[in-house]
Amino acid sequence: MNTVVTPADPQWVVKALCALAQINRLNVFRLLVVAGQDGMYPSDMAAALGVPSNSLSFHLKELLYCELVSQEREGRNLRYRANMSRMQNLLVYLTDECCKGQPCFELPSIDCQDPDCESESKRKVKS
Repeated sequence: MNTVVTPADPQWVVKALCALAQINRLNVFRLLVVAGQDGMYPSDMAAALGVPSNSLSFHLKELLYCELVSQEREGRNLRYRANMSRMQNLLVYLTDECCKGQPCFELPSIDCQDPDCESESKRKVKS
């Protein structure tokens, strides 16, 4: 899932930021980040967030539209996962020329295949 980060299209950046600028969508995205590669089913997300299923469906559609989440059909169910490479693109775009272009910090690479990645991200979210 971790791909080479490329410069983001400013039009896409606006769509992604608009999608995340709503509390339910932000909570859904963060929940999927914590779930990692396992992802989650909508019914589990709705229960965890206390959001009605029809409302959750609307928010997932918005996150899918800007590619911040992916959807995979498993029989009659849909599994959703955070699209970490797109999130990395967003972060790179927002910080690309910080400090007048001087290298002041480096964004950590996201490798969700790394077994330590999932446990480390869960610790950060819980604290």
